[in-house]
Amino acid sequence: MADIAFLLLIFFLVATTMDIDTGITRLLPPMPEKDQKEEEVKVKERNVLVVLINKDDQLMVEGQIMDLGRLKETTLEFFSNPNDDEHLPEKEPEIIEFPPGQSARWPDGLAQIRVSKGVVSLQNDRSTTYGKYLQVQNELVAAVNELRNQFAIQNFGRRYDDLNPLNSIDEGIISGINKVYKMNISEAEPKNIGGVR
Repeated sequence: MADIAFLLLIFFLVATTMDIDTGITRLLPPMPEKDQKEEEVKVKERNVLVVLINKDDQLMVEGQIMDLGRLKETTLEFFSNPNDDEHLPEKEPEIIEFPPGQSARWPDGLAQIRVSKGVVSLQNDRSTTYGKYLQVQNELVAAVNELRNQFAIQNFGRRYDDLNPLNSIDEGIISGINKVYKMNISEAEPKNIGGVR
């Protein structure tokens, strides 16, 4: 009986596959140098979208409780500012380089585009659940990716998601689009935000 139990244990150890946990793909900033001076960066209030998750897992955007389903739409409008609303982020003209001949709008590959200066500031309470935090992260990233897809379709006839980073032309298009719609999501250290009363 002990031999059979041992064989079954060995069989299940060998035959079982383990799921690999995946996390959020983020590129962390490099460590500051020892003699680097801290500079205080002043950002205009209109250029920051404050997103909070309180201890009750309630989403608050700009101080108002919001349903998670509306976060993506709000973020899309914030980053794109289609009507140049004075309450939404400023846009600054930049010269963005794309591979020449890939877009009818910019045959030479140089495009002057008004790029948003907007930043999403995400902060959560120390008691926020990890699941809720991931849901909010996913909505914010999905909004930026949707803007990138729209831009790629309008100007290159292909979705951003379908571009191949191993192809040198596609890599140039991806690099340019990433400069037009940056993943400007700032995460602050968790603190005690509390709940809504």
